[in-house]
Amino acid sequence: MTTSNVDKDYLAKRQLKKGTAGWVLLAGLGVSYVISGDFAGWNFGIGEAGWGGFAIAAALMAVMYFALVLSLAEMSASIPVAGGGYSFARHAMGPAGGYLTGLAVLIEYALAPAAIVIFIGAAVEELLGINGPWVYALFYAVFVGIHLAGVGEALKVMMVISGLAVVAIIATAAALIGDFDTANLFNIAPTDAAGASEILPFGWYGVWAALPFGMWLFLAVEGVPLAAEESKDPARDMPRGIIGAMIFLLFTATLVVFLLAGAAGADVIGASGVPLVDALKATGNGTLATFINMLGLMGLIASFFSIIYGYSRLVFALSRAGYLPKVLSLTSERKAPKWALIVPGVFGFLVSLTGEGDLILGMAVVGATISYALMAGSHILLRLNRPDLPRPYKTPGGIFTSSLALVLSLVAMTGVYAFDPRAFNYTLVLFVVGAIYYFAYGKNKLVAKTADEELALILDAESDLDEDSADGLSPKPAEA
Repeated sequence: MTTSNVDKDYLAKRQLKKGTAGWVLLAGLGVSYVISGDFAGWNFGIGEAGWGGFAIAAALMAVMYFALVLSLAEMSASIPVAGGGYSFARHAMGPAGGYLTGLAVLIEYALAPAAIVIFIGAAVEELLGINGPWVYALFYAVFVGIHLAGVGEALKVMMVISGLAVVAIIATAAALIGDFDTANLFNIAPTDAAGASEILPFGWYGVWAALPFGMWLFLAVEGVPLAAEESKDPARDMPRGIIGAMIFLLFTATLVVFLLAGAAGADVIGASGVPLVDALKATGNGTLATFINMLGLMGLIASFFSIIYGYSRLVFALSRAGYLPKVLSLTSERKAPKWALIVPGVFGFLVSLTGEGDLILGMAVVGATISYALMAGSHILLRLNRPDLPRPYKTPGGIFTSSLALVLSLVAMTGVYAFDPRAFNYTLVLFVVGAIYYFAYGKNKLVAKTADEELALILDAESDLDEDSADGLSPKPAEA
């Protein structure tokens, strides 16, 4: 048996459903990853920095994410495989760099749903009076189940849920715009902190501590490239999808940051657990507030649902490459990565039982910032060392753009420490444990020796399997 046949047999049970997502669905996926961040969480940055300080922090994070997105757009068009940041880093920094990047993203994507499901439980309790582990288990079971039904079905459900969340944001903005008053943005009294003023009531330290909350407006949009193998035309669709998502998220972030505090007051919004609802109540829109409270749950569900998609594709890619146990990359008859959906889902459910949503989110943000630095570094290295790599889309600004993302991601990482040292330290422990696993065991189990070989195997297997399908043949059964 030749090596190519072995590779084909191995990959035959590790295929995702191609041609499922065009750029509009990909943009919708990017919005879904993030949209819950518009409903709650970001506003606590106002409590840390005042509205002016938070606006600076949010603007810096918007620049970081836009620079990162432009860098990812280039790499995802050039390297169209499901690993996203892991795949880009492996091409740029070898197997170890690829794994460490994938590990950082996995920490983010495995922990974020656990935090979000805790917030979903709180929203369900507000509406129905029930909460607890059974609520968490129900949401994990239902939405992992939808993903198991197939990516096409999952992405369509996700688009509907995200659409409802967007309607809630736009309806809130329309109701509040008449009550906007600039004076409301600066109604937090200055403290005696260094550099404190009416605009920066908590000084520059507050801006630093508010950086993680600014990230919450865009966190996880970088997951769009994880759908590369399921897109119709990656070279065209991936850049359009991820950039389109980022532009739309900038629009929704601007609406909530300006209008909520400008209508209800920075002091009210900075302390609110449900800022859209409280802003509407403060301006006499009680009936709409009740409606938005229900739709707010849709925003949380949209992010929960789509990040499950993201972690499954990342685990699938790492497993298929041999970094993680190979059973995790087996796909079902519907081309869904079944064990990559189920196993991290069980892990996330167990983490959610701690009930510490804020701590878990802080840890997810640390994982995210580590991955951003490594992905931005990958773009720089690929530009320098792989000028021959086909680039259907090129990042405007080139290395300058990705360098900006790299620097700001490192600054954002320190911001998490300024806000919650526990989250910073716990995440570093997880990262070290994951690194030890790779260097002690995982590096000896890789399927392909180089990133180029891995990419060639995947693309060749897809081509061969497509030909077999067209000829009415079934691929030879594969062993796990």
